[in-house]
Amino acid sequence: MTQDPTGSLLSLPPPQVPTDALAALAATHWQVTGTLHPLTSERDQNHRLDTATASFTLKLANPAEPPPLTEFQTQALVHVASTAPDLPTPRVIPARDARTILPTPNGALRLFTWLPGTPLAHLPRTPNLAGAIGAALGRLDATLASFHHPAAAHHLLWDIQNACDLAPLTPSLPADLRPRITTFLDHFANQTAPALAELPRQVIHGDFNPHNLLADPKQPDHLTGILDFGDMTLSHRICDLAVAASYLIEPSDPATLLVPLTRAYHRANPLTAQEIRLLPDLITARLVTTLTITAWRASRYPANAPYILRNAPTSRAGLDALTDPTALAQTLLLACESPT
Repeated sequence: MTQDPTGSLLSLPPPQVPTDALAALAATHWQVTGTLHPLTSERDQNHRLDTATASFTLKLANPAEPPPLTEFQTQALVHVASTAPDLPTPRVIPARDARTILPTPNGALRLFTWLPGTPLAHLPRTPNLAGAIGAALGRLDATLASFHHPAAAHHLLWDIQNACDLAPLTPSLPADLRPRITTFLDHFANQTAPALAELPRQVIHGDFNPHNLLADPKQPDHLTGILDFGDMTLSHRICDLAVAASYLIEPSDPATLLVPLTRAYHRANPLTAQEIRLLPDLITARLVTTLTITAWRASRYPANAPYILRNAPTSRAGLDALTDPTALAQTLLLACESPT
């Protein structure tokens, strides 16, 4: 039997435990009762739990997720809450017996505070919003730099540093994209990866995309929520910024939003010149990763294809727009050097 190149976390569908069973667990272990509303997720089973006075997120991890990995994600949230309490991250709610993670036969169950706001994916993309994203991510990465855990160095195919591992999945790509992405993966292996290996490493969020960020529509430049720490890993700091940037590319002029994003990150968490020079290549790598993994997963789970492929059109448009990475890198360098 051929080994699955994505690993079991990307290969298995999310758990499907009946709602009444999850509600019973929440009532027994957290003494919280209310109505459960399902939320979309790539690999976990998530619900919003509404009580008479508050709302929560009830999260059942994929049963393939190793317990140390669940603990890693949970402890990172605890670390951020204690180190940078003004960052709008979910708070972990301990169960009655003080456990933050409840093991079940269907996966690890956790309860978090519910964060209000509208996903940025549904709000207009503006330079001010890009700046708010960059500042929040810069502060989050600065906070995570002091967090360490034995499970941090796990392999995640979504992690940009592992782009070379995408090759076995490329047959699932549309025929017109396959040669282009294959060529880029060769470039990444021969030039980008060796340069990336010299750059700073730390725990990163790994998925700072507009579906995981919330804001008040009346104050769209103020983030009210940073969600989904499921792609956290030990990687290169600049990869976190590249992920965020990959969702903020204006096809007519990529620098329009990438400049305020990068400048704001740099002010919150100063980057090296080498990191900034490599950023356009890493943005491209994230776009390639998104297109490749989602095409592969959609072919395996056609019923969930609309959710899996939700970012594919934006990623393809971004890939088409990044025609001159050298010029973009120079623009970003100058923007970060500028005092204004």
